[in-house]
Amino acid sequence: MSERTALAFEGREYTLSRLGSMADAMAGALARRGVRPGDRVALMSSNRPEFVVAVQAVWRLGAAVVLFSPAWKRAEAEHAMAITRPSHAVGDHPVLAELMPMLHLDEPVEPTGSGHGPFPEPDPRADALLVFSSGTTGMPKAVRHTRASFGAAVGHWRRVLGLTEDDRIQVTTPPSHILGILNIVTALESGAWLRLHRRFDLERVLQCIETDRITVEMAVAPIALALASHPKLESYDLSSLRYIMWGATPVTPSVAEAVTARTGVGWMPAYGASELPVISANPVEGARLDSAGRAVPGVELRVVSLETGEPVAPGETGEIQARAESLMAGYLPEEATAGAFDGGWYRTGDVGSVDADGWVRLTDRSKEMIKVRGFQVAPAEVEAVLHGHPAVADCAVYGVPDAANGEAIVAAVAPEGPVEPAELIALVGERLASYKRPSEVVLVAEIPRLPSGKVLRRVLKERHGRTSDH
Repeated sequence: MSERTALAFEGREYTLSRLGSMADAMAGALARRGVRPGDRVALMSSNRPEFVVAVQAVWRLGAAVVLFSPAWKRAEAEHAMAITRPSHAVGDHPVLAELMPMLHLDEPVEPTGSGHGPFPEPDPRADALLVFSSGTTGMPKAVRHTRASFGAAVGHWRRVLGLTEDDRIQVTTPPSHILGILNIVTALESGAWLRLHRRFDLERVLQCIETDRITVEMAVAPIALALASHPKLESYDLSSLRYIMWGATPVTPSVAEAVTARTGVGWMPAYGASELPVISANPVEGARLDSAGRAVPGVELRVVSLETGEPVAPGETGEIQARAESLMAGYLPEEATAGAFDGGWYRTGDVGSVDADGWVRLTDRSKEMIKVRGFQVAPAEVEAVLHGHPAVADCAVYGVPDAANGEAIVAAVAPEGPVEPAELIALVGERLASYKRPSEVVLVAEIPRLPSGKVLRRVLKERHGRTSDH
């Protein structure tokens, strides 16, 4: 009997043993370039099977993979390199190739006759994965996951999704994002069939659900909205789907209900973070659209007062905190780590409640992060670019609700000379990834601040809301 396909990409199919032998060969090539246990290897790649092979190859050598977003411009990649200090690089992206010697994924890697090895026994405490998550201030931070913490996250996700070798899923999100890499590794480890897409294309996603008989679909807010507004959604046979997972932002019930009404497919909301990938999830059967679900087995949750930091009663609102074996080891730069913890509990920065039955509701974020299509954007990073324009005296960046993207970025700018909003939007677009570009620049007389200098973003949001209502 021939071996089952594990991964499909465009017209190509890969079995687990083929992926394994490709990873062995790439591990050999990386070892010859000097990669050793404990090293960090930067990976900047488009969505392709070789991304998966590269991750496996780095892990075979006992090294950690540092995931660079392929959307990044040079300045963002330079910052990531400065805080993670990778000793080697692999990928297909010219930005990374310009910054350090890189094993290109298109280079033919010759398998050694007997297979490279033996590989070192992995240390569960060693770093396996570094992904990037922005804090409320400054530039993005690297989130460090050990083999043990990421392995625990994969186990949680597999149980939450009820994933078995009978399932078929597809991944369209960038694998450099925590949800992308989590879905890929979980699918391969559970024996599920996986289709990887080069980029997101809604028609292609719908066609593949029908022809590949996909059983579990992943969606973030823009995908959900696109499904709900698709004029010919009913023409696709989506009957193979067990459910659609909604993650990265709280569910918009009207959008989810519209898709269910048109297709008969229900939703399974889940909640996680780069720092703790699977925090809570709804049951596959009987999911609720008004909740991010219950804490997954192995994750403890508590809610603390935003004023006192003391735990509050069930149902009361405060900051949600969590602890689990799947929790990150810390950040790079290391000095950012202390502020992320409260006596061993991870401070999510999300405001919400957990009722007496354990149901989690998310209402706001105490952190000022803006979440665009599931990507975290730090206002300070965008502000730093705007401040570099000679006509900008002061500025503040904030998020407003946006049906398509979860949130839209708005920049309030106090100019000290003539400047066009479009010019400022273009400036950010040239310097940062496209999802960090403001959708709107509002020219104001001054930026409201406390005496300490802290921006009153709440005031700006309220003003924006009043202006939008007219």
